[in-house]
Amino acid sequence: MKYTFTLENLNCANCAGKIEKKIALTSGYQNVSFNFATKKLNFTSDKPDVLGEIQAICDSIEDDVRVTDDNAKEADHSHEGGRLQKILLIVAIVCAAAAFVLHLSLNTYPAQLISSVLSAAAALLAGYPTFWRGIKSVLKLRIDESTLMTAAVIAAFALGEFVEGAMVAVLFAVGELIEEKAVDASRRDIEKLSKIRPDVATILHNGHEETAAAETVAVGSVIVVKPHERIPLDGVVTDSRSTVNNAALTGESVPVDVSEGSEVMSGAINGEQPLKIKTTKEFGDSTATRILRMVEEAAAQKGRKEKLISRFAAIYTPVVIAIAVLVAVIPPLSGMGSWGEWIYRAAAVLVASCPCAIVISVPLAYYAGIGSASRSGVLIKGGKYLEALAEADAFAFDKTGTLTTGELSVDRVYARGGYTEAQILSLTAACERYSSHPVAKAIRRASNSSDAELTDLREIPGKGVQACYRGKPIYCGGERFLKQPVPTDMPNANVFLIYDGSIIGAVAVRDTVRAESKAVLEKLRAMGVKRTVMLTGDSKSNAAPVAKQLALSEFRAELMPADKLNVISELKQKSRAVCFVGDGINDAPVLSAADCGAAMGLGSEAAIEASDVVLSSGTLENLPSAVTLARKAIRTVKSNIAFAIAVKVAVIVLAALGITPMWLSVFADTGVCVICVLYTARLLNFSSHT
Repeated sequence: MKYTFTLENLNCANCAGKIEKKIALTSGYQNVSFNFATKKLNFTSDKPDVLGEIQAICDSIEDDVRVTDDNAKEADHSHEGGRLQKILLIVAIVCAAAAFVLHLSLNTYPAQLISSVLSAAAALLAGYPTFWRGIKSVLKLRIDESTLMTAAVIAAFALGEFVEGAMVAVLFAVGELIEEKAVDASRRDIEKLSKIRPDVATILHNGHEETAAAETVAVGSVIVVKPHERIPLDGVVTDSRSTVNNAALTGESVPVDVSEGSEVMSGAINGEQPLKIKTTKEFGDSTATRILRMVEEAAAQKGRKEKLISRFAAIYTPVVIAIAVLVAVIPPLSGMGSWGEWIYRAAAVLVASCPCAIVISVPLAYYAGIGSASRSGVLIKGGKYLEALAEADAFAFDKTGTLTTGELSVDRVYARGGYTEAQILSLTAACERYSSHPVAKAIRRASNSSDAELTDLREIPGKGVQACYRGKPIYCGGERFLKQPVPTDMPNANVFLIYDGSIIGAVAVRDTVRAESKAVLEKLRAMGVKRTVMLTGDSKSNAAPVAKQLALSEFRAELMPADKLNVISELKQKSRAVCFVGDGINDAPVLSAADCGAAMGLGSEAAIEASDVVLSSGTLENLPSAVTLARKAIRTVKSNIAFAIAVKVAVIVLAALGITPMWLSVFADTGVCVICVLYTARLLNFSSHT
């Protein structure tokens, strides 16, 4: 079975990584992934009592973590304890401020004694949760930020730096509170992005409306969606007219008109009129559910930098502790100063060393980027694909249905012998009046008239049509009717008209280029994409005009699926990363082979399963904004890493040299973390139009 649990009260990213690792290493648990941004733990297991075992694993690593089943959540009363903690923190701040003023203003014994007592009270009131966690961590032979902070405050008091110790405890508590608020705000914003699926549906049963859980509604049921409500299940409109807003699904803000027979997707918002919809999919297979599932499962596909940071944190803390021990021991043994002075400096090093700023902000940036992209109609299945999309400098596209609409249209009409283009088109349409071939349909759509008087109309298999026009034979068909090469004045013609033995005209029919294709490719090139390649199984004569119209770097035509794989392999050798965009089932192998495979629309199950990115609108329009967002997310990750490490290294070095006070080390921990989280939160406000 697949399980989703929420780990309440887990605010230590380092501990979260340890919990995830321990569960993954425990027998009976597979596909374990924990998303720190949403506190969601996902895994599969055949064990009967997973909740109790998961709770025990969490307790062995981090106290006060409460594991709740997402299908049976308990009421959360943690806000009451949080209110008391805030009151105690306010009292601690007042005590610390009074102690600081007394310490600076009055140098008498009573004043200093009162200052020391106030400092101790401030440290206990503000830091008791941290101290308690730190002591329990030591008993479990584990070192984390609580252990480091507890050691630093104890060292400060042992050295007689009472005010300094109190300020460290208070500043750390304030920083943790701000950090928690910033992370929770980001979490709530991320959760808002995915609240697109109603859990309740109104069923029409025997003429009466009944409310039921959406997951219990059977396929074929008729549901009623009132104005401004979200559609709970995929279906077909059976009655009424309205508009639906698909912005949450496809990123397209312009409402779509729907009427009887129109297909609608769950998660879309109905307009002004009530709709009756016959459901075509179950709750678990509906569009909104599939989107949510893809976004939630994206957390399991961690990016390279995310994995690197997890490994970095595991090595970094022990190394810094070793440095702090060396700072505390070697200089006084060498006669370079007193033990108290160097122990104080070592404590400052410890306080600054916690890697939380990086461990929290990096996965948050990935998930914020993925969540924001889903709001724009682009589903990215994991951090590693976000990286690949950001790095891609070569984009390969399928032709039919991707760069083009897949619908044929008349591109050009050629006329000879005194005939007009309109006459040639009309005669050709008359010849093709009974054909069901897509080319014939395109010609008939383009012609205003197809009522030319033809007699003896008959089909010649594999060639075209023969008829009699004004007493003379007329032939309409492909190159096989010609007894000569294609005339040079009729390039790219597909259908030729031969009357009384002479070519009197021809029609060129082409796949219609998507309206947005040219603009999208221009944007990609402006963003620094070096190669834009079209891969198609179509003929060169059909592919060449499309490639020329879109100014593609190159195109490869008449390719089998295996040939496309070979081309992708070639491109990967010449590029940083290759993104392939396709729509059909035959594109699934190529989507899997590319560094980043992007599927067009939510139609083909095979393409969606094989792809790493889904353009849910079914158009290329959101592709450039997805690339921009991916690059912005990766820049945010790199900036956070560089900023956090630079500040920490600087403060650690200055602390070891005795230049910075211990309170500045607190800023290097919680202050830097808050800045990184707030900087990451910008991704949540990303607009596809920016």
